[in-house]
Amino acid sequence: MPMTSNMVNVGVVGTSWWADAMHLPALDSHPKARTLAICGRNRENAGKMAETWKIPSVYTDYRDMIDHADLDAIVISTPNNSHYPITMAALEAGLHVLCEKPIAMTYADAREMADLARRKNLKTLVPFTYSFMPTARYLKELIDSGYLGRPYHLNMRYYSGYAREGDYIWRLDRKVAGSGVVGDLGSHFMYLAEWFYGEIRAITCRLTSIVPRPPVDPQGQPYDLLDDSCLLSAEFANGAVGMIHCTALCYEGSPFGQTHHMDFHGSEGTLYSYTDWDRIQQVKGARSGEGMPQELPIPDHIWGEARRDTVHNTYRDMFRREDFMIRGFINGIFDDSDLTPNFQQGARIQRLISAAVKSHETGSRVEVESITE
Repeated sequence: MPMTSNMVNVGVVGTSWWADAMHLPALDSHPKARTLAICGRNRENAGKMAETWKIPSVYTDYRDMIDHADLDAIVISTPNNSHYPITMAALEAGLHVLCEKPIAMTYADAREMADLARRKNLKTLVPFTYSFMPTARYLKELIDSGYLGRPYHLNMRYYSGYAREGDYIWRLDRKVAGSGVVGDLGSHFMYLAEWFYGEIRAITCRLTSIVPRPPVDPQGQPYDLLDDSCLLSAEFANGAVGMIHCTALCYEGSPFGQTHHMDFHGSEGTLYSYTDWDRIQQVKGARSGEGMPQELPIPDHIWGEARRDTVHNTYRDMFRREDFMIRGFINGIFDDSDLTPNFQQGARIQRLISAAVKSHETGSRVEVESITE
């Protein structure tokens, strides 16, 4: 049912730079969203963020916030091992949930989250951020329109540098993250790969931990170090194949610390996309017999009102001015409209992550449908 009040009351769990840079500005700019509460383990940090964004209530326990803050929805921007308990508590309380990816530590937990949300008819969203960017949406439009013809293969590379220094990173700690770069970066590109080409049937994956790191976490406890780079081969149900390479060890020189490279080939043509996360966000293509690929200008209806001068400005505007991701989440709650990617898609990607990890651990090809836990 659509909302009966004129505002969606939201609570945010997490006080990271990501909540400050992405979630809170988007909520603040939406005319139908009201951020009533923020929750963080450190009250001082949470209080400072509350003061910055004029949030009236501060909590250090998400359960107290869920019980007492009079919320309609919750945004979860915390480490991966907390996603499941916070989400389940919120769903049981009847709240709509946006949860960062990966949504859980295991496929079984992700499926349970998705099933509960469906049973309670609650809105959910998983921020596979890059699917909302102009290059991805234009590629989707071209592929769906038949530009490639029958898809043959894809090659997608996500080059980041956040793990180059060899320090402790919670995203590479199994007890906190569940999966390493394959879940952190790979989840984005696995989602895009299925969005473009359809269901992945089987995966073969090699995970590597290349850069030496301290043997203990900041509390002095030993931990299980996860992958800082992954190379994944995908077999699609439609017969296409693909390679996805994600790494956190690249020096790219980009202000955003990463670059994206995507190649697509099919019976009728070829598409290339390159985003340098500075000033280039480009799609090129050629149909069979046309000669060398040429730039395909991204149409105005894809850009909307977003700035085009730098990729970072486009990125900001897509989520603060246009109705994507959090702004779309609020609209979906208010209007009772369908949202995507929701927890069903989030659980699907969790299944692919688990298949990739199992493939690495067993040294074998893994059928995705064999993953049940």
